[in-house]
Amino acid sequence: MRWLSDSSQHAHLGVLKAAGVMLASSMLLVGCFGGSSSGSGSSVDETLFPADGKFNATIRRTTNGVPHVKADNLASAAFGAGYAQTQDNVCLLAEAIVKARSERAKYFGPGPGDINIINDFSFKAQKILSGAEAEYPSLSSETRALIEGFAAGYNKYVKETESADLPPECRNQPWVKEITPVDLFAHYRIVGQYASGALFATGAVFLAVPDGESPSPTPVMNAASRDTSSDEMLRKLVANATSNAANQIDYQDFGLGSNAWGVGGDLTEQGKGALLANPHFPYTGHRRLYQVQMTVPGYLNTNGAGLLGTAIPLINFNENLAWSHTVTTSRRFTLYELQLKDGDNFTYLKDGQERPITSETYRIEVNNGSPTPTILEKTFYFSEYGPMLAADAVTSGGLPAWGAAGTAYTYRDANASTQRLLDTWLQMSRASTLAEFRQVFQNCGTTFWTNTTYADDQGNAYYIDSSSVPHLSDAALAVVDFKRKVSPEYNQLFNAGLTLLDGSKSRDDWVEGECGGLVPYEKRPQLLRTDWVQNSNDSYWATNPDAFLTGFSPLFGSEETPLNPRTRIGIKMLQNPSDPGFAAGAPAGQDGKFGAIDLINVIYNNRTWYAEEFLPELRDRCTLIGSDPVNLSGGGSRAVEEACDVLQDWNGVYDVDSVGAHVFRVFIANYRNSFGADLTVPFDPSDPVATPASPSEATKGTADDAMLIALAEGLEALDSVGIAYDVALGQVQYYQPSGGVPPGGTPVEQLQSFPWHGGDGTIDGAFNAIGVVASPVAEDTVFPRIAPSTIGNTAGLSDQPGEGWLMARGTSWHFGLEFTDEGPQAYGLVSYSQSSDEGSPYFNDQGLRYSEKDYRKLYFSNGEIEANLIPNGTVQIMTE
Repeated sequence: MRWLSDSSQHAHLGVLKAAGVMLASSMLLVGCFGGSSSGSGSSVDETLFPADGKFNATIRRTTNGVPHVKADNLASAAFGAGYAQTQDNVCLLAEAIVKARSERAKYFGPGPGDINIINDFSFKAQKILSGAEAEYPSLSSETRALIEGFAAGYNKYVKETESADLPPECRNQPWVKEITPVDLFAHYRIVGQYASGALFATGAVFLAVPDGESPSPTPVMNAASRDTSSDEMLRKLVANATSNAANQIDYQDFGLGSNAWGVGGDLTEQGKGALLANPHFPYTGHRRLYQVQMTVPGYLNTNGAGLLGTAIPLINFNENLAWSHTVTTSRRFTLYELQLKDGDNFTYLKDGQERPITSETYRIEVNNGSPTPTILEKTFYFSEYGPMLAADAVTSGGLPAWGAAGTAYTYRDANASTQRLLDTWLQMSRASTLAEFRQVFQNCGTTFWTNTTYADDQGNAYYIDSSSVPHLSDAALAVVDFKRKVSPEYNQLFNAGLTLLDGSKSRDDWVEGECGGLVPYEKRPQLLRTDWVQNSNDSYWATNPDAFLTGFSPLFGSEETPLNPRTRIGIKMLQNPSDPGFAAGAPAGQDGKFGAIDLINVIYNNRTWYAEEFLPELRDRCTLIGSDPVNLSGGGSRAVEEACDVLQDWNGVYDVDSVGAHVFRVFIANYRNSFGADLTVPFDPSDPVATPASPSEATKGTADDAMLIALAEGLEALDSVGIAYDVALGQVQYYQPSGGVPPGGTPVEQLQSFPWHGGDGTIDGAFNAIGVVASPVAEDTVFPRIAPSTIGNTAGLSDQPGEGWLMARGTSWHFGLEFTDEGPQAYGLVSYSQSSDEGSPYFNDQGLRYSEKDYRKLYFSNGEIEANLIPNGTVQIMTE
C-alpha cells in the first residue's frame, strides 16, 4: 500500500497549511448583487437581501477548513457559502453546470460510449435548463435569495482567480466561467431527479421513437457533405444508448445509502434527544458532501453538510433540533401505457378522447477535435405526463416498442420540478420545535428521494418518509395490487421499481390535491417515539419493531419483508445498547444511555450483522473439517485449515488492524448466494431482525458443507491475486484519491492513500458501510479516476495482484450529536475532507483522521468558533 507514516502525514499537512494562507480563517467578502429579486428602497426584505444591493459575508474557517459563514441577510450568507465551496471545489462545480446546460459534448466530445451526446440530448428533453428558466420567476423570495447569493459567491471566486491558477482538472479550461442563477437552479433539477429522470437519461429517453423509425440524431450539414463515417458514428451512438438502457435493471437502487438514528430522551444521557447521521455517499464527484455553518442573526443558524452546489446544508443541526436523511424505498415516478389511435403513432386515447403526442427538436454541439464542432439535431416526443420512453429498451423486451402492439410508453416524474428544494431545507433549518418541523411537510415540503430521521432538545425521536411520492387514488392502487397478483410479468416490473399505470384512464392520474400530485403529509409513513427511530434504507415498516408501520401506499415501499443486514445490526444495537457484540465496547457505553461520543463510536465500532450471525457457526465447522479438503462448486477440492486458523483469532470487526476480516468477507460474499437454500429458519415478519437464520446442519463440517464451500471459493479468489490470509484489513483495504487531470486525461494517484476501516454494507453486512466503485469517472462527472477491475463474489477485490480493495464510497459526512443544557454537542468528520483540490490543505486532512478514528468536535457556538480558527489566518476584505 502507499500511505505515509504518521509523522510524514502530519508534516505534509503542515506544509500545505503553510502554503495555504490565502484560505484565511476569517474572511470578509463584499460583492455586488445584480439580481432582480432585491428590488429597491423600502420594497427590499432586508432579512433576505441587502438593501444596498451589495453582498457582505464573513467566513471563519475552523479545524480542517470548515467555513462558518455569518451575514446580515440570507442572500449574503449564501454568497459566503458559495465562495467558500468554490474555493474548495471549483472544478466539480463548474463541470456540474456544464452538465446542467447540456454542454458536455460541446466541451468534452462524445465521451466514452457517446454518453455525453446521450446525456446532453436527454437533459434537454427532460427540460433541465429550459424548465429552470420557466420556473425561476415563480420561486419564493427565500429560494431566490439562496440561489442568487450562492451563484454570486461562485462568480466572485471564478472572476478573481486566474484560470492558470485553478486546479489541474480545470486549469485554463474555457468551461470555467461565471454562471447565472438559472444555471445553478438547473443543476438542482438534476440533483432532484437522481432517483427518477436521471435513470432514463442514459438511453431510454434518447431512443423513444415509433417502431421502425431511427432514433439517430441528424448532423446539421449539407447532404453532399455527409459521408459513411458519420453514418457509422450515428449507428454506434444508437447501439450505445440501447446498451445503456438495457443495463439499468433496478430502478430503485441508484447507488446511495445511509444510516440514521433518532434517539429519544428515554435512552440518552441527558434525557434529551440525540442523533446519529451516517450517509453513505460517493467520495468523488457531485454527490460529495460539504460542511458549512450559515448564520443570519435572529433568522438562521444551522450547521451541516449538503451536496456540492446546494446553497444551504441538507443534513443539519441547529440549537434545538437535528436531522439526517436516508435514501427511501419509495418511488418517484410512474410509467404510463398509452393506447394509440389505430394507424396513428402520435395520438393516444384517454377516457375515449384523443390526445396528441407532441414533439420538440433540439440541437447540441459536439467537439470533434477541429475548430468547427459537429452540430446534431434530434426530435423528442412528449405526452401530457412527460417525455416518451423506449419501453422495450427499458425493460429488456418486457414491454413492446412504441406502436408495435398499439401502445406507447411515457412517464411522469415527481421530482421534475425542484421549486420546493431549498425552501424545504431552509424551513427545516429555521424550525425550533417538532411542531414547526412537521409543519414543513404539512406545507408540502419534500426531500425528493430521502427519508428524514429527527431528534430534538425535548427528547423527541421522529421519522417520516419525506420523499416525493405520487399520490394515486384508492381505485388506482387497487388495480396495481390486482395486476401484481394475477400477472407475474407486471409484478416483475413492479419489483424492479417500475410502476406501470393505464394512461387510457384518468383513474390512474395522480391526485393533484394541495401538493401537486404528491402524497400529502397525513398519508405518509411517520413515527414519533421517546426511545428511538431508525432507518438504513429499508422500508418504513420496521422503523421500530415495537410499532410496525402498515397500511400505506405500496409506492412508499414494501411491508413485512426481509430487512437488509445494516438495518438488522443497527436495530440489534438499539435494542441491546449494553451488548458489545464483537466490538470493544457497548453501543451506549457502560451506562446504557447514548451520548454524542457513543453515537460516533457506534459507526466506528465496525460491527457487522453477518459476522455476529455466522462467525461462531463457521468456526465450529472449521474445527470439524480440520485439514480435510472441501469440495469446490466448479470441481476439485482444497483445504481451508489455514484460513480457519485466522478466523478463529479474528476479533470479529472491520478495523484497520483486524486480521481475518477480509477472509470472512470473501466467505460471506459467496455464502450469501446460498441463503435461500441453506438457511432453515425462514423470514418471520413478527421477528424481522433475527430471521431468516440458522444454516442447515445436514452436511455440517463435511466436504459438502455449504458454508465451508463458500469459504473455499473465497480463498480461491484471494489466492488468485496473492492476498495472504493473516494480514490486517488495513493492509488490503484503503482509500486512494485519484484524478488530477481534465476530462479526457490519464488519471494519477493524488497524494498518499490511507488504511480504511469499515465494510461493505450489503456483502459484509457492515453498519459502517463503505465500498468499491468500478466507474472510470468520478460520480456524475466526466473527470477520469483510477478504477479497479474486480473479481466477482468478493465485494470488489481488485483482480490485480496485491491491490486489495480500493474504497470510493460509503461513510462520508457523519456525526453523533446530543442535546445538552449547553446546546448541541456533536462529533464527526467528512471522511474524504472538504476539498477536491489536491493543492488545498483540506484535500485529505480528514481522510487521515477517519483512518485513525480521530473524530473532531463540530463547532457551533461563536465562542467555540473563535477559539478554533485555523492558524495563520488573517481577515481579508474583498470588494468588487
